[in-house]
Amino acid sequence: MRAVGERRGMFGVKGSGDTSGYGGLVSAKVFPAPTQRPYGGWFDEVADALEARLGATDLTTAIESVVVHRGEITFHVRREDLPFVAQMLRDDEALRFEFCSGVSGVHYPDDAGRELHAVYHLTSMTHNRRIRVEVTAPDSDPHVPSLVSIYPTLDWHERETYDMFGLVFDGHPALTRVLMPDDWPGHPQRKDYPLGGIPVEYKGGSIPPPDQRRSYN
Repeated sequence: MRAVGERRGMFGVKGSGDTSGYGGLVSAKVFPAPTQRPYGGWFDEVADALEARLGATDLTTAIESVVVHRGEITFHVRREDLPFVAQMLRDDEALRFEFCSGVSGVHYPDDAGRELHAVYHLTSMTHNRRIRVEVTAPDSDPHVPSLVSIYPTLDWHERETYDMFGLVFDGHPALTRVLMPDDWPGHPQRKDYPLGGIPVEYKGGSIPPPDQRRSYN
């Protein structure tokens, strides 16, 4: 495991403002360590085919690590090599991952230099296999190459990830917000986004965010 910080409470509340009862929870933030060969089953077949194609090019270091965790395999790819690797995963006869069901954003504020993650879920209908491809980007440079030209289904998925996490997909044909208004400040699913309250429509009342409510103990 690789530790990337510590989680306290349920909502990131500090001080005595937590009324949820979860304020005393403390857990480590850890990532599974890279897996060593053999991975098991068809995982090795996919890894062998991918390494063989990369070995025939100058991109032998495109795969940073491979993680097998809870029966699933994830290939961690350098973000600048992502389009080339995705093209091979789609077109190589031994791979044939023809379908990408989406891209998800993840924000790890304590993962220094790798705060933003983009996770792609690929399916091979030819071989009935599923894998995950993951790339990272720092908060200071939140750019990832777009894969819309390779997997057109990612058009709105990349827009949603941009909207919610602030990941900029370079080369996207129309990277605009898809859920929030165009002038909305910030990206709501990032861990550093402020917790909001709920306005009440009568008598000027409001429900404050969880970290601003008074404690009863």
